[in-house]
Amino acid sequence: MIGSSVRRVSGRVADAAGRAPAAVVDGGLAVATFVALVAVPGSEAAPTAGTLVLTALISGALALRRRAPLTGYLIGTAALVAEALWIAPGQLSPYANLIGLYSLGQYGSRRRSLWGPFIALAGVLGYFAGTDTPQTVPAGVMFTWLLAWAAGYGVARRREQQAAARERLRREAVADERTSIARELHDVVGHAVTVMLVRAGAARVVLERDPEQARQMLTGLEQTGREALDQLDLLLGALRSTAGAQPGTDDLARLAERMTEAGMTVTVRLEPPDQELPRSLDGSVYRIVQEALTNALRHGRAGAADVLVRTDGTAVEVDVRDDGRGPVPGYQPGRGLLGITERVAVLAGTVEHGGNGTGFHVRAVLPLP
Repeated sequence: MIGSSVRRVSGRVADAAGRAPAAVVDGGLAVATFVALVAVPGSEAAPTAGTLVLTALISGALALRRRAPLTGYLIGTAALVAEALWIAPGQLSPYANLIGLYSLGQYGSRRRSLWGPFIALAGVLGYFAGTDTPQTVPAGVMFTWLLAWAAGYGVARRREQQAAARERLRREAVADERTSIARELHDVVGHAVTVMLVRAGAARVVLERDPEQARQMLTGLEQTGREALDQLDLLLGALRSTAGAQPGTDDLARLAERMTEAGMTVTVRLEPPDQELPRSLDGSVYRIVQEALTNALRHGRAGAADVLVRTDGTAVEVDVRDDGRGPVPGYQPGRGLLGITERVAVLAGTVEHGGNGTGFHVRAVLPLP
């Protein structure tokens, strides 16, 4: 079962980190219990060898309460019944058995710990066998023993749930990180490759007619490739927690220049022009604009696009409109628009996209922290 597997894995890790202290604690508990049982015997007669052996089994079983709780509880219960039937019931022996039952519920696996109530029932019946004790007494003892087992069992199940919750959070964090990396790589590589393909195609068309223009296009293609490598280096540096500035709104002018060189005229307006945004928000605005322009060039075959980034003190509005072919009826967002949606969702913002009559329109609103 999943819960049991998680509990066993976490248990092994905990044991590896603190097995010696746990063994010392349980061993100390067993020794202290043995001393207490000998000091408070069940009768005034001097202890016999058989009494000491059974006392040693009852107390020694507690040394196994974490490493082998079911085995320890079986040994302790058998020794307790034997002591009650053939020697004299010890005054403190039942309490040692109670600790063993609680430990079985807490440290035993889910399946093994379920043996606790059945073993306890057999132990209670054996302990009171042949006595004139009223039936209410064994019933009350059994009820108390079941409460102890249930308490230990409940602790174990809560520990399993907590371990499962931690594992689930870890998996979600890993999945979020993978999505973030995929989104960043898509934005960086997808944009660069789109621009490079457009430039390469244009250079091929004019190569024979205007070699000089083709040479300029190829030079721009090379520059775009270098910038893409620089962006990848910054991205990998950020993933390694090293210093490196990610692009932001200050780099939108250069982005517009690259897109214009690729054949799509882009104008950028910042309102106010000197706006300063938090680092994470600043980078997200850049990526949203970059992806919207990349989609306009790749899918919309747009010839021009307008970008507006406006801040009113409470939120940042990012508006990108192009004059491309626009969306087909019933279009489904691709990876680019999904990436924009994910970025906006992380920042608790809103996004809308669709046709604007002559092309495509993307609008995102990101609240300021």
